[in-house]
Amino acid sequence: MTGTRQALLTGLGAGVALLALAGCELAPKSSRQTGYRGTGLAQVSNTHHKLPDDSIPPEPYPLGPDTGPRAREQYANLQVLGDLSADEFNRLMMSITSWVAPQQGCTYCHDPENLASDKPYTKRVARRMIQMTRQINGQWTSHVKQTGVTCYTCHRGENVPLQTWTMAPAGGLGTVRGNRHGQNSPDPNVGYAALPFDPFNSYLKGKTDEIRVASSHIFPPGTPERGIKDAEGSYGLMMHISSALGVNCTFCHNSQSFRSWNESTPQRALAFYGIRMVRDINADYIGPLAPLFPPDRLGPAGDARKVNCATCHQGKSKPLGGFNMLKDNPALGPRRAPPVAAATPVLLQAGGAPGQ
Repeated sequence: MTGTRQALLTGLGAGVALLALAGCELAPKSSRQTGYRGTGLAQVSNTHHKLPDDSIPPEPYPLGPDTGPRAREQYANLQVLGDLSADEFNRLMMSITSWVAPQQGCTYCHDPENLASDKPYTKRVARRMIQMTRQINGQWTSHVKQTGVTCYTCHRGENVPLQTWTMAPAGGLGTVRGNRHGQNSPDPNVGYAALPFDPFNSYLKGKTDEIRVASSHIFPPGTPERGIKDAEGSYGLMMHISSALGVNCTFCHNSQSFRSWNESTPQRALAFYGIRMVRDINADYIGPLAPLFPPDRLGPAGDARKVNCATCHQGKSKPLGGFNMLKDNPALGPRRAPPVAAATPVLLQAGGAPGQ
């Protein structure tokens, strides 16, 4: 082989390697020191905010005064939104169409020959989702604050939100050597690590497992012993939350004491309520809808597609960059479901609140 040919092949190989590595390059990050250097107290955040999600759809037309006949006076079978004015109701229907079914239009949820019919399963699902949205904006201000959510927060113009999860098939990922318990099955939800690939069924389905595994005692008195396997599942969920929000662990925790509440950031309290909000959504609203869905919208285990942190956040610490769509769509707000004060975790005691 001549020297020229060898140099050419070497250069070609190097170019291919560089192209391959470029495909693995992580998104741009910013770092801000939050404590003493050398202690791991630095907050790392994504800096790429120019995402299609930021193209907030405009409102159909300005919302007028809340006057005129009620929607229930003009339309039949309005079980949720009948107390709106007819004008506000029509405006909200136009918005929901653009948020959830821009391609199909009104017929995605309605029978064109009988708009009052409940025959389309999508209409019955949409009704429950509107109730869920009002519940979130009224009862979960401990997480969504006054920004709230709308249908667009999750759907972003898609019939089904892009970020959902379902349970793994019965039997798990077994091998000839036995059940691997979900381990060593690289999955983006846990950062392609060897951790159990499905932290959602254990922690976000409803009344589920305790997330906290760290203890303030060597042998916690009066509590069941929790081992490394429990820690792996908990860490897998933390990996998901980190990627879903585009932040690292110190967004919520102090790396000198991950367990301590009084050394944590305020965001940890928001996450505390956010996890409980997700459990409420999955257990009380989405899970029970499974019998309505056709097979192609169910998971391998026959369950409905449920939500996790990425469903709303999609890589940002604040969904839609913190844009408030609720102010222009008050019908989805809590005005007919007054907010109830949420239970407050004991933040001032080290390890006082459950870490989940």
